[in-house]
Amino acid sequence: MSSRPSTRRSTSSVTMHTVAERAGVSPMSVSNVINGRRVSLRTREAVMQAIVDLNYKPNIAARALASASSIRIGLLYNSPESAFVSALLVGAFDAATRFGAHLMIQRVEEGRALGDTLRDMVDSGANAIILPAPYCEAVSGTGLVEKLGVPLVGLCSGSALSDMPSVRVDDVAAAREMTSYLIGLGHRRIGFVRGAHNHIISRTRFEGYCIALREHGLEYSDDLVVDGDLTFDSGLAATESLLDLADSPTAIFASNDDMAAAVVSVAHRRDLRVPDQLSVAGFDDSPISRKIWPTLTTVRQPIVDMTAIAVETVIGTLGKAYDDALLSTKCVDYALIIRGSTGAPRLR
Repeated sequence: MSSRPSTRRSTSSVTMHTVAERAGVSPMSVSNVINGRRVSLRTREAVMQAIVDLNYKPNIAARALASASSIRIGLLYNSPESAFVSALLVGAFDAATRFGAHLMIQRVEEGRALGDTLRDMVDSGANAIILPAPYCEAVSGTGLVEKLGVPLVGLCSGSALSDMPSVRVDDVAAAREMTSYLIGLGHRRIGFVRGAHNHIISRTRFEGYCIALREHGLEYSDDLVVDGDLTFDSGLAATESLLDLADSPTAIFASNDDMAAAVVSVAHRRDLRVPDQLSVAGFDDSPISRKIWPTLTTVRQPIVDMTAIAVETVIGTLGKAYDDALLSTKCVDYALIIRGSTGAPRLR
């Protein structure tokens, strides 16, 4: 994603032309992205980054729905630099446009209670909310879902949620399959970088890794497992720790692509050839996986499609009481994407 500093402005001072200038594209390109028309991936990513940086909140449904009955969907996000957030916003904008809904995006402020942020969204007119992980996991089971009085849908939760529908992949199965793939290449010492402690995926993806080791008769080693927080910087620190081991791993599987990209970066800095001397795998199939060299082997979690399903799901729950059908988890198919960052282990 872009490394330009995030210059926040008040929403009222930001126009489509402001976004276009920030993204380095034409206002027409911005309009095309907002209205779900076909544009290049690079243009879409640049526009979405500018929208987040400038806190631009376009009224997607202004022309189509002028009445008080307009659907207003709230969406929370965290780091604007995250590749996951970029894909999340693309999917949300596309789906909201298709349904003629107004999308209200809100960044979660550090140190502010999540419940206060959600209540503010409802007070501002949101009549449905999409909660990506870890926020859906933090809210589930607290009683807040019922108190808010609007439908909520969890996105990319590490497991099923008891009081709201969710859209996710089977993280355990995906991590198990990726670890088995690395073992099949001949790797026997496989490092694993966990995610942030407040994400259930930190447990479920780690569980899949451990299951694969047991199935293939490999001994688990605490030394080969390091905690990260799903950021690039945490991936750097985790990789340094793993590669400093006397018997360092021949492959490293990181819990997301941002951290996996950091593994590749450290390997280059240490003059380790990827994949000849170190294989690297990630999770998500976010844009960064296709931009680094060598390109990254990863688990494809179709975040854009999953977000669109979440939008459709939350709209479908409007005006309905939650029952077992509405609370169901929708598991989306994942896929292993094999690229240039993995191969059979060789002598260093």
